[in-house]
Amino acid sequence: MFLPMAVSALLGDVSLSPDPSLLPGGSALQTLTNGIGGWALIIALAGLLIGAATWALGSHSQNYQQAMSGRRAVVAAGAAALIVGAAPALVNFFFHLGQGVH
Repeated sequence: MFLPMAVSALLGDVSLSPDPSLLPGGSALQTLTNGIGGWALIIALAGLLIGAATWALGSHSQNYQQAMSGRRAVVAAGAAALIVGAAPALVNFFFHLGQGVH
């Protein structure tokens, strides 16, 4: 009784090997994703520049709250750029970590 259950369990296993080129429009989706990443980096750069200017103006005008807002914007823009740059590695890391679960 145990043997047929073990055989059916082995036959019922599935596997996954992601390949965007296997679907129609896969290359277009990859291009779209790259474009969105580029736009995200441009927005992060704009946020960094605006935050740095706000920080400098607040610092020179002795406005503590404005300086803190600028500093927070600079840190947030830097974190956003870090996440955009690390996103493929993070997704791959967690995908491979999930494949190791048995």
